[in-house]
Amino acid sequence: MSRHLAEDLPGGTGGGGLRVWLKASAYTRRLLLGADGDPWTGAAQYLAYFSQAQGLLRPDAAVLEVGELFDSWLSRHPEAVAELGSKRRASFPLRKLLEQDEPRRLLAEVVEAVVANLRGQTPLVLAMPSPKHWLLHANALAGRSGIETNPDAIEDAAMYMADLLRALSAQPVGGVLLEEHPADDRLGTTDLEHYRPLINVARHYRWSLAWRPRGDADLGSPALAEFDALISADLWLQRPASSGVDVGAVLWQGGDLPTLDQGQFYFVEIPADQQPEFVLDSLARLRG
Repeated sequence: MSRHLAEDLPGGTGGGGLRVWLKASAYTRRLLLGADGDPWTGAAQYLAYFSQAQGLLRPDAAVLEVGELFDSWLSRHPEAVAELGSKRRASFPLRKLLEQDEPRRLLAEVVEAVVANLRGQTPLVLAMPSPKHWLLHANALAGRSGIETNPDAIEDAAMYMADLLRALSAQPVGGVLLEEHPADDRLGTTDLEHYRPLINVARHYRWSLAWRPRGDADLGSPALAEFDALISADLWLQRPASSGVDVGAVLWQGGDLPTLDQGQFYFVEIPADQQPEFVLDSLARLRG
């Protein structure tokens, strides 16, 4: 049984035990598997990598990078790339990618294995590209460029992602993180209401929701009230929601860390090429 993320978030209804949230897959893959290592070739292979990474960093949340799984599968199945661009509709490449049986089955197997490994001690979070970013990324994978997003295409993307989550409904997932991409900021802000199909599914299964905007963000959307946490270097939510303070830029330059207020936790993305000794020393600083 996995813990609910909300139980560990500070400022909410839980015990507030989460102090440090790590995004570390690029770093741990390079460190444990080498520059070209791929943990996504099977559930057993991923669990072996995951167990090592957890033991090395001891994060307060176990993060599973769903987008990386699909990218890995597509890199091993180049014949599927042509299918992604077989129709002109902007949302079609993502739809075609997410309906593939093999990566969906692998995701379910990995989640089941990781949940068993965690033994209810750490919440499992499914980190996913936001519907807006995954829409653009899937088009890029299909060889398309200059795609213009529109609200209908973004909502379609959220609907396809919601369908993917439904396939995991039997698993005790702790939460879902939606991450924007810095490069997408040029397209303007997106109303979170366009993510509604995905939000509704997560709420139906009582999975906590977190959002990581990059650049400008629309904090006036009523849909933001559905989220339990927001992760940013300079944006915060009012309690009882929690705010993850992104201190990566400060931490890796050896600067002074901000003091956490009630309802806040540290968020850090570890660069792939960071030195292990410096990483461990920096994490010790975060944990006080």
